[in-house]
Amino acid sequence: MVTEQLIREMDHFFRAGSVAVIGASSTPGKIGYEIFRNLSQYEFKGRIYPINPKAMDIFGIRCYPSVLEIPDDVELAVIALPSEIMPRVVEECGQKDVRACVIVSGGFKELGEAYRKVEEEVVKVAKRYGIRIIGPNCIGIYDSETKIDTLFQSHERMLRPPPGPVSFITQSGTFGCTILEWLAESGLGVSKFVSYGNRCDVDEADLIRYLGADPKTRIIAVYVEGFGNGRRFLEAAKEVTMKKPIVVLKSGRTTLGSKASLSHTGWLAGSYDVCKAALRQFGITTAENLEEFYDIVKAFAMQPLPKADGIAMVTNGAGPCVMAIDEFVKRRIGLARYRRETSEKLREVLKPFCIAGNPVDLTGSATSYDYEASMEILLGDPEVHVLMPFFVFQDTPLDERIADVVLEKQTYGKPIICCASGGPYTEKLSRILESGGVPVYPIPERAVAAVHALIRRRDMLTQP
Repeated sequence: MVTEQLIREMDHFFRAGSVAVIGASSTPGKIGYEIFRNLSQYEFKGRIYPINPKAMDIFGIRCYPSVLEIPDDVELAVIALPSEIMPRVVEECGQKDVRACVIVSGGFKELGEAYRKVEEEVVKVAKRYGIRIIGPNCIGIYDSETKIDTLFQSHERMLRPPPGPVSFITQSGTFGCTILEWLAESGLGVSKFVSYGNRCDVDEADLIRYLGADPKTRIIAVYVEGFGNGRRFLEAAKEVTMKKPIVVLKSGRTTLGSKASLSHTGWLAGSYDVCKAALRQFGITTAENLEEFYDIVKAFAMQPLPKADGIAMVTNGAGPCVMAIDEFVKRRIGLARYRRETSEKLREVLKPFCIAGNPVDLTGSATSYDYEASMEILLGDPEVHVLMPFFVFQDTPLDERIADVVLEKQTYGKPIICCASGGPYTEKLSRILESGGVPVYPIPERAVAAVHALIRRRDMLTQP
């Protein structure tokens, strides 16, 4: 259960008014340099203090030899120093009454038993002072509203997403970078991002409960290798998943993958089949790979849930629809059975050589007006609950007005999932559609997987 105390503790990370970077550096290329640069040179409006006993100032901001030397209060510390001195550093943070620490440094339990003891000592010290820790062995956090950015990837090399409805928590910093850039490129945006690495203190359950209460977060996405406390995670998810979708991608599914997980973040993964069954039982949406993970998140963020099965397809190139139908059959998703008047209306407006079935095949001669007439008829049918337009944007008769046509059809309140593949011109129109809130997938399998996720979520919310 989310408590006011947990919200206050997590707010020290995401809404901190003052941040100390312990291990800040004036040397370009060093992790401490990029962290301090990202906080001090961009949009964070709070107070920031570099800690480095060998420097007088960094970017013109006075340096302090220790966090204890700062004359003002410090709410959050971001630490990039060797693991062996971390207990002493956290002790100083406690004496300074720092409330939260992001430990970016590696060199803890992922390296074995001796280093595990160092991590345990850090946790022991933090608990004594009531400090919450994210990390170690992570890239930290990013908040699109407050601009708290502890990432050590420069803005020149990695995009930051705009504010948006997705919050993403991940054990892997690498996957974190990938998803952040995909979200930035799509314009979808994030509310909060957390790379938590070894998870010595703050875990998925804490974060899910916090994000469940966060008004800026509508979708929670989770990448995990191994659960430290699976029951605690499921209890937190159960509290949240009826309010907000939770999408999980779990790796470490095989014996070798589990061993790799142990050496990566110090956590041993368990049976994937058992884990997946438990996640789904608690209403969590699972993804099989990173691509599907992102596709599902995008669908949840952009489109409403369907009221029932009943997929209608319309296309100017039928090949991909055939592949989509194979996927629908495999996933046991029903196509729409049009009402008689729908079929009659389609035959009235379509050219004689078009096929008024499911899919509606407009052929390569289709214009935006053909799509518009067909989609209006399909969306007006009570048996149609999801519309899937397939496009060959490269076909010359199809003009660019098609993007406006599709976006206008969102007024029907039914999910619209598009499929189109190709080069620069296709990507251009796809970006226009996605900027207006309609997702586009490059292949039928990915589009169908997104629809399937929407339907599963609908089923979870409506069935006992």
